[in-house]
Amino acid sequence: MNYYSKIAGSYDELHEEEQLNKLKLISKYIKVKKDDLLLDIGCGTGISTRFFKCKTVGIDNSKSMIKKAGKNCVFGAAERLPFKDKMFDVIICVTAIHHFNAEEAVNEIKRVSKDNSRIAVTLLKKAQYFSKIKGMLLKNFSFIQVEDEKDVIFIRK
Repeated sequence: MNYYSKIAGSYDELHEEEQLNKLKLISKYIKVKKDDLLLDIGCGTGISTRFFKCKTVGIDNSKSMIKKAGKNCVFGAAERLPFKDKMFDVIICVTAIHHFNAEEAVNEIKRVSKDNSRIAVTLLKKAQYFSKIKGMLLKNFSFIQVEDEKDVIFIRK
């Protein structure tokens, strides 16, 4: 059992306020429309999928977190997204990319995003491979960078 499976029951109590603050910041830069299809990679308990008022799909590799997230969230890996090419209008990954094989996850984000998709990826400043992941993100997308207390948020409008 991984760490997130162990804390699924208390995750929202521990992290919801922080996650909501990041989502509010993201929503200042990315306008999500009612008819958009949004993918939340590393959705956890579904905080992001409940925050945005559009069609949402979440994916996480913790069955316990997915169970808590409820509908529209599926078990799976960021490195092998079970979705069609160019499917999503908006893609977010909130403080999760450092848990994945970032190169494979970035390739999957490219694959499932439309040419004009809006994308937001938050990267923990203290992440072990921060510089490497940042480089991958900037090599593959035209992002602006927004500094938060604990994260850098990479945004493609």
